Amino acid sequence: MAALHITDIEAAINWWRARSPSIDGIVACPEVRALAEVYGLMVYQHEHEVDEDAMPPKAQDAWLAWYRTTPDAPCIAICSTSQGDDICKGCGRRFDEVQNWTVMTPGEKRVTWRRITMEGTAWRFNRYAERSGEAAK
Repeated sequence: MAALHITDIEAAINWWRARSPSIDGIVACPEVRALAEVYGLMVYQHEHEVDEDAMPPKAQDAWLAWYRTTPDAPCIAICSTSQGDDICKGCGRRFDEVQNWTVMTPGEKRVTWRRITMEGTAWRFNRYAERSGEAAK
């Protein structure tokens, strides 16, 4: 399906570490260990991405728990694709991404989020940042 970027795996690890800190400072919770195994293999193999369906079930479950805490759609209610643009000026998604968002997998959504964040040209990142909640953070 979609390739999860190593930064998403790292974010999930950090989320779990904050949520379930180590009692003794040595042994991590099972979710961190499952994600760390994937992360470690990615680093060892010099991979930046891992297929969301290729992750072991425990790591995938831990990643999905973190994913559910992230914002779903990047929409800021200024959709220029409805006016004929191929790429929305408001959120930065392509027309097909806007149309298929509800049927995309979590990994596909994260790929889109990563692309629009790295590009940083959508109005959600500058002109209308307050609509996205970015300014509140």
